[in-house]
Amino acid sequence: MAPHDDAILDVFRRAGALLEGHFLLSSGRHSPVYLQCALVLQDPRTAEDLCTRLAGAFPDTQVDTVLAPAIGGIVVAHEVARALGARALFAERQDDRMTLRRGFALRPGERVLLVEDVVTTGGSLRDIQDLARDAGAEVVAVAALVDRTSGRDPGFGMPLAALVTVNAPNYPPADCPECRRGLPVVKPGSRNM
Repeated sequence: MAPHDDAILDVFRRAGALLEGHFLLSSGRHSPVYLQCALVLQDPRTAEDLCTRLAGAFPDTQVDTVLAPAIGGIVVAHEVARALGARALFAERQDDRMTLRRGFALRPGERVLLVEDVVTTGGSLRDIQDLARDAGAEVVAVAALVDRTSGRDPGFGMPLAALVTVNAPNYPPADCPECRRGLPVVKPGSRNM
């Protein structure tokens, strides 16, 4: 971890958002560590500070719209968009596909920054990346508060900017040590609510 990673993780610890146990991640993988960003982002000043720092990774990038997957990325998109002077949209799962609802739309040529709270496999961000490209928008960057890809390429075709990198193990359920020990799994995330 980089020195600034410790300071960001301290924010999570103080909020009670760095959890240990046996968790089912949105990706379907299991992990003994979970970062509950909602507990950190519930404080507007903290949300503004973290997301302004994240927006700072793009000082020379023209961004028209910040797009996130619901639910975890909504506050991140809003605060990053505020810092960049852009608009904020979120996509929702409908029939297992990410879609823009509520009158949201992307225009051809619109420059879009994709954001998320935590990235493990990158599945939700790849889904909204496809959504943006299908609309003719140009995805200019991808970012998250927390990168927990553990060095795996999430397949965005561009680097992932993140405030903090957490190399917590995660496993397919069949390979999960906690499952083999019979520990019950907890699903704190929002997918398939």
